[in-house]
Amino acid sequence: MQSKETNKENPGWKILVVDDDTATSEIIKLVLELDGHTVQTVNSGKEALALLERHKFDLVTTDFAMSEMKGDMLAATIKERLPRQPVLMISTNGAIAKAAGHPLPGVDLVISKPFHLEELRKAIATVLWGV
Repeated sequence: MQSKETNKENPGWKILVVDDDTATSEIIKLVLELDGHTVQTVNSGKEALALLERHKFDLVTTDFAMSEMKGDMLAATIKERLPRQPVLMISTNGAIAKAAGHPLPGVDLVISKPFHLEELRKAIATVLWGV
């Protein structure tokens, strides 16, 4: 097995998926697991923050429009606590907000729903590898 440093095609990242729509988070989880990643899902920002206190993740993905805590607030809180934690927003609302010129502090990159698998792969590579 190759290390993350030498295998950028399938590094096997540990990813936390945050979305209050269980069906959406399960689809994202399935797609990421098919690419060889280890994925954990939670349904709220509060759950995500609690999990991040106990476990390390290579990447956090979040939706924007969640009921308890919006994704931009989650991302900002994550960056306050873990400044180097990569955060990818997967959301139609987040993409609209960014296009309208609203800053999304703590969000490293936004992709829109629905997304193509290659778009998700490229976004992960961009956030984690800077490519």
